[in-house]
Amino acid sequence: MDETIPIGEAARLLGVNASALRYYEERALVAPVRRRQGRRVYGRQELRRLVFLRTMQRLGVPLDTARAMMDEPGERWRAAVRERIGELEAEIARARLAQEVLRHGLRCQEEHPAVECEVAIGMLDRLIDGSSVELLAEHISSDARK
Repeated sequence: MDETIPIGEAARLLGVNASALRYYEERALVAPVRRRQGRRVYGRQELRRLVFLRTMQRLGVPLDTARAMMDEPGERWRAAVRERIGELEAEIARARLAQEVLRHGLRCQEEHPAVECEVAIGMLDRLIDGSSVELLAEHISSDARK
């Protein structure tokens, strides 16, 4: 594609509403290459930026981080990416912890594990007494392996 396409076609290509592209423009994330008869049009370079932004959004990367990756000096965008990776690692750890707790609930034979299971009650008591959720997850994981 060597020519430009209008905003509506660009929006369809990306699977978004034209208002999303106008929002990106307002945030100075991407600008149409020019206006044709008062309408925004996008060239290949702008479409690449838009596809990158949409991909990052779908992956849960904040727009500011995506912008930094396209526009900021190397060390600045790398710092933003490292920060996001750290956030993702924390989210993954929380998700794994949630899986372990939920799996334990499925393994428990009690009708209402959260209030009747001895292991769950013990875990809740330890939390009341100041233990960390992460430590308890390790305990639940080790119980599951037995």
